[in-house]
Amino acid sequence: MERKVWLTVASQFRGIAVIRCDQWKLGWHMAKAVADGGMRLIEVTWNSDCPAELIHQLRTDLPDCWIGAGTLLTLEQMRAAIAAGAQFLFTPHVEPGLIRLAVEREIAVVPGALSPTEIVQAWQAGASSVKVFPVHSLGGVEYIRSLQGPLGQIPLIPTGGVTVKNAPEFLKAGAIAVGLSGSLFPQTVLHEQNWHEITRRAQILVESWQEIEA
Repeated sequence: MERKVWLTVASQFRGIAVIRCDQWKLGWHMAKAVADGGMRLIEVTWNSDCPAELIHQLRTDLPDCWIGAGTLLTLEQMRAAIAAGAQFLFTPHVEPGLIRLAVEREIAVVPGALSPTEIVQAWQAGASSVKVFPVHSLGGVEYIRSLQGPLGQIPLIPTGGVTVKNAPEFLKAGAIAVGLSGSLFPQTVLHEQNWHEITRRAQILVESWQEIEA
């Protein structure tokens, strides 16, 4: 997926459900629940249980969704994610070699950065957009807003501190999309396997950014 296509998809769907699970089947249910709530971008972290198998299965079972891989640290992991069918790739850091591999394979890559220097370096290296992580460390919404002046041309996706409640504020502040994990998938809800509650949270999210664009 070229940069232009990724930006169109991210701008349309706005929210990325980040799945980190220690049981493969749990991850499948998490993905199905958010998809039922209307979310279409789902990231499976590579430190989950059997991430390649989960990505492959979700590509089959959720054809209306874009399924990606996250927490990719090495070239070996990225190659495995691509082989599994990942449609976009997230890393927690800026590593030119990883960005270069994704660009060569024509798959969207979103490296994690925090400082303005890291953000610019990631973008200039060929990133499809830049993950601002962990955004809560430097002020959350206000940090994203403050970056718009000098770096407004770089599409940002904040994660690490984004919640169902504050996600719309990040979008209003200029983020192209947001990534959520803990707020979508509270541990108590996962323990109870309350998939309806996760679907409800996803629906709230989708409705919130539809209101922004209305």
